[in-house]
Amino acid sequence: MNIRNNPILRQKLAAEYVLGTLRGGARRRFEGWLYHDADLRNLCAEWQQKLAPMVEFAGAVAPPKRVWQGIERQLGLNRRAAAGWRFWLSDNLAFWRSLGLVSTAMAAMLLAVVLVNRPAPSPQPAINYIATLADDKTNTTMLVTADVRRRDMEIRMVGDVPVDAAKSLHLWALPKSGHPRSLGLITAGRTVLPMPQQGLGDDVVALAVSLEPKGGSPDPNAPTGPVLYKGAWLRL
Repeated sequence: MNIRNNPILRQKLAAEYVLGTLRGGARRRFEGWLYHDADLRNLCAEWQQKLAPMVEFAGAVAPPKRVWQGIERQLGLNRRAAAGWRFWLSDNLAFWRSLGLVSTAMAAMLLAVVLVNRPAPSPQPAINYIATLADDKTNTTMLVTADVRRRDMEIRMVGDVPVDAAKSLHLWALPKSGHPRSLGLITAGRTVLPMPQQGLGDDVVALAVSLEPKGGSPDPNAPTGPVLYKGAWLRL
């Protein structure tokens, strides 16, 4: 496969590689390309920067008992030694958390693995799609996740986003073809929006946020103000 002349595929593979969803032979093949392709390495670095804010929203997850047991078997620990080892890990949790922040790229990939693989309790949302929307001018980022089962979207902002009282931030879905789809207005902090009737499936390639007059764009089919944020829409 030749990906050098396919910028869309290069972006998609770089994003999946950083998220950790590119696995097996495909991941090994991609790592081989990385070795010889400096531009592809730069793409991965850009995605690492975009996905790093996901770490902000990673809650603590207690590993199931079978995980501890598996580690104990691999290390050959007896029950007494294992109990002391668990206590040491728990007692030094703050150290491990701070250590995890050293590498934002690794943290983003670990978060993606948690989101995809952890058995979440039924009240918790199951994230099916995700996007990180960045504004390089203000160094702010939005994280957008969608739960197909619950049919809602959650938008969180990282950093302060000053918006004039006479303006609104309007979220849009950008499909492969056709006009943009309005998803609703968002506010600072956290916003939850219902999933649109036409859905946000694989035909949507990106999300964008425009600055509009108070109440949103007067044109329901397109932004009328400047687009402040934009990012790829990825299926997990």
